[in-house]
Amino acid sequence: MQKSGKINERLSGTMKGSWRSLSVGAALIVLLTVVVYIPAMRGGFIWDDDHLITGNRMVKASDGLYRFWFTTESPDYYPLTWSLWWLEWRLWGNNAVGYHILNVLLHAINAVLVWTILRHLKIPGAWLAGLVFGVHPVNAATVAWISERKNALSMLFYAVAILLYLRFEEQGRWRWYGFSLAAFLLALLSKTAVVMLPFVLLGCVWWRRGRITRKDLLCSGPFFALSLVLGLVTIWFQYNRAMGGHPVRTAGFMSRLAAAGWVPWFYLSKALLPLNLSVIYPQWNVDDLRGFSYLPGIAIVGCLILFWRNRRSWGRPLLFAVGYFVVVLFPVLGFFDQGFYYYSLVADHWQYVAIVGPIALAVAAGMAVSRRTGTRGRCVVAVAGAVALTVLGVSTWRQGLTYKDPETLWRDTLAKNPDAWMAHTNLGKALFDLGKVPEAIAEFVAALRIKPDYAEAHYDWGVALASQDRISEAIAEYAAALRIKPDYAEAHNNLGIVLAGQGRVSEAITEYRASLRIKPDNVEAHNNLGVALAGQGRVAEAITEFTAALRIKSDNVEARNNLGVALAGQGRVAEAITEYAVALRIKPDYAEAHYNLGNAMASQGRIAEAMAEYRETLRLRPDWPPVLGGLAWILATSSNESVRNGGEAVQLAERLCAVSGCQEADGLDVLAAAYAEAGRFDDAVRVAQRAVEAATAAGPGDLAGQIQERLKLYRASRPYRAGPEQSP
Repeated sequence: MQKSGKINERLSGTMKGSWRSLSVGAALIVLLTVVVYIPAMRGGFIWDDDHLITGNRMVKASDGLYRFWFTTESPDYYPLTWSLWWLEWRLWGNNAVGYHILNVLLHAINAVLVWTILRHLKIPGAWLAGLVFGVHPVNAATVAWISERKNALSMLFYAVAILLYLRFEEQGRWRWYGFSLAAFLLALLSKTAVVMLPFVLLGCVWWRRGRITRKDLLCSGPFFALSLVLGLVTIWFQYNRAMGGHPVRTAGFMSRLAAAGWVPWFYLSKALLPLNLSVIYPQWNVDDLRGFSYLPGIAIVGCLILFWRNRRSWGRPLLFAVGYFVVVLFPVLGFFDQGFYYYSLVADHWQYVAIVGPIALAVAAGMAVSRRTGTRGRCVVAVAGAVALTVLGVSTWRQGLTYKDPETLWRDTLAKNPDAWMAHTNLGKALFDLGKVPEAIAEFVAALRIKPDYAEAHYDWGVALASQDRISEAIAEYAAALRIKPDYAEAHNNLGIVLAGQGRVSEAITEYRASLRIKPDNVEAHNNLGVALAGQGRVAEAITEFTAALRIKSDNVEARNNLGVALAGQGRVAEAITEYAVALRIKPDYAEAHYNLGNAMASQGRIAEAMAEYRETLRLRPDWPPVLGGLAWILATSSNESVRNGGEAVQLAERLCAVSGCQEADGLDVLAAAYAEAGRFDDAVRVAQRAVEAATAAGPGDLAGQIQERLKLYRASRPYRAGPEQSP
């Protein structure tokens, strides 16, 4: 009994020591991984982060979770990733830091899981391989780019599925098999890049036992079934949603086959020598008619055959590592189209899962050399390993800096790939958002020099030109975009905007309707169409459009405000006030809604409340002429003595003239009324006379006669008094 107790104590001590060392090892991997990604955690949103997260209506919608899981609205069917973003939006909204921190933590956990899997497979240097995975700069494309959360999340469940399957292999308990299958399903629902897991599991079985049995094949069946189903779902979403039903590559099978042989060599070169990493690499031109184009693929097949023939000796680790690498890369070898192929056939984030193979092989080879070269050799290998880790960590730190903001990212991309037309366009957008319009236009022009049929560059150039009031040129660019891409909903909508600005309202309405035929849920187009219809006096139709916009996006304050204006125009003032109030609950600093609410309240005789809204509007937009004039008019002409304030009315009216120049009759009329209320009747007469002249010059109308009547009062040293419903 005493001897048994001592044995138990030793086992317990061994287990405690083992857990302690495992905990320290995991903590070191997490710590070092987090440290090298500090610059990435300080970055902002880039590229498609807006489309997928910050500008995604479903991420913000209360029913977003249902729509991610049970509809085809998303560009890809990754409902678990979408759901996590939906939750995060409620935690940190537009603050990028929270998203970045979670990305880094997921990656650090994945590095620990890589170590754990390699340790279970008894691969030498497992801990070091996990650390290299954690600090390798190629992985920055996944970790520092918020939208690539789907990579990190899918690998988390992918790695867990492998560990659980290995436990099933060790213990034979079917519960571990069930948990492994469930984890694989979660991985696929995060991103189907891990679709090759069934082959990986069979590879792990072969690595451990040297053979694959009929039972192993049967056990892999459900995994293959999940891969097939979710893989087909992804192909459908990519073609119909991400690519909009348009193929991005016209290459035939032989061209794709030739290019597929190049892809693993490219990724292997970046894994072993991670230099000149870029978000977009140059597009390849693979000539399938030249035999040379097939040599890289033939070399890969030859290597695998050679490793297989020597699988019982030196070829075994090479076959396992290289086989894993090529198999996991299969979905991105180019046989199946995806939207990114429009820009490049390769991307760093596509080898996030596959890179474990080359890393494990390189580290294991280093360990083997260390064991065979004695003490001095081990020291050399240790120093080389430390230097390599330092270089990788520094490179990852620097790579994280390139994801600081869109301008930094795209300038870095163009420095490495000057012909990246899409990078020119995205840099132009970033510069435009910073108010650097001439520089932005230069980038759009550069993109079109490289790719003249790039519709998006024509469109963005049109937006920039319109912002400079170069309307005819903007119309030409929108038209060019639509010639290339007739179903470009945004171009139809923006063409409508500039046409409406030129008074060509009927043509604008045609463009808005074209936009809505292509994209019925385009809230902006519904809203713009409503404004155009209201301008033609078709108020009932306008109300229909504003209502449609609000059905799609109930928190669209512009549509809510415009609906209020339309309702007020029909005399439905109480309903209009309700719409303005809702808009202001959503966006309390929405100056236009405050102003319109003030007008509606003034029309109901609620002068004190109207003045409060006008004052709030002026706080938000201090030099907005309609509000300056409206508030000055009330202060100068109200029939309620407690409301009138001649001094303030003069201040506001003179500010109005300073802003607008007071060349029009309306502004002069307000200033004259303010002078009269302040007792400055000589000034009131002088300004009112100018107002009469301006009104007369403007053409037929009642305003000149109304000002004439007020002028008589001023000459008699009497101020003008208006009813609460009247305005200048």
